[in-house]
Amino acid sequence: MSQNAQIVMDAVRAADHDRYLTALYAPAGRRDALFSLYAFNAEIAGIRDRIHEPLPGEVRLQWWRDVIAAGGEAGAGHPVADSLNATIAAFKLPKPAFDNMLEARIFDLYDDPIPSRTDLEGYCGETAAALIQLAAMVLDPVEAPRFAELAGRAGCAQAITGLLLLLPLHRKRGQCFVPVDILAAAGSSPEEFVAGDGGPGAKRAVAAMIALARDHLSAFEQGASALPASLRQAFLPLALSRAYLTKMESSSPLDGMARLSALRRHWLLLRRASKGWSAL
Repeated sequence: MSQNAQIVMDAVRAADHDRYLTALYAPAGRRDALFSLYAFNAEIAGIRDRIHEPLPGEVRLQWWRDVIAAGGEAGAGHPVADSLNATIAAFKLPKPAFDNMLEARIFDLYDDPIPSRTDLEGYCGETAAALIQLAAMVLDPVEAPRFAELAGRAGCAQAITGLLLLLPLHRKRGQCFVPVDILAAAGSSPEEFVAGDGGPGAKRAVAAMIALARDHLSAFEQGASALPASLRQAFLPLALSRAYLTKMESSSPLDGMARLSALRRHWLLLRRASKGWSAL
């Protein structure tokens, strides 16, 4: 492994350990490419945590947009940028997908509420679902297009689960990823949800979000048995989603971040990596 590849892999291991574990199940010749995608995703998802003002955050997102648009030597010296550009070129990945991902991440930099469930699903589609589809294109570019719709369902399930896991952090900084229409149906509002204990409607809103994640997860699982083995690793993060959701039903994310033991995570990933979703 080159020094650059090692740096990229270590970045994923530190920032997104679940995806790091899933990439280890991929064919050896595809792992570096997957790590480059996951490292890029971790970089742009973590911008708000590193850059606390929106405008400098937007500048950073624009830097990534310019680097990807230019390709080649653009971003030379930045391990993740160099690795990502090499992956895009080697696997002929569509640059508009990255541009859409970066555009969606602008939302993370501000505290504006998500207006509706439809808007939330659109955000999930441009971020987590796009990442799954790009990973699928790396693994098997011939089969990947047939499963784009399934990637959409998988991305919504995974992203909503992830937002629920991060709910304590988001509430602490005054950010609300629960759509306004779901909050209104629960008898709450963005302002009330992020303040104090979240108010009387907070638990109902969280329950609605868990139910929405489960709806997408169930839709994914219904079609997942058709996934060829060549694409399995792209969808492998979904192996953890149901366990996380079950955990959050018994221990509300309003009270703290839900966690799975390392042993539990390894077992769930190993089971799906070896058997797929046909043994649900």
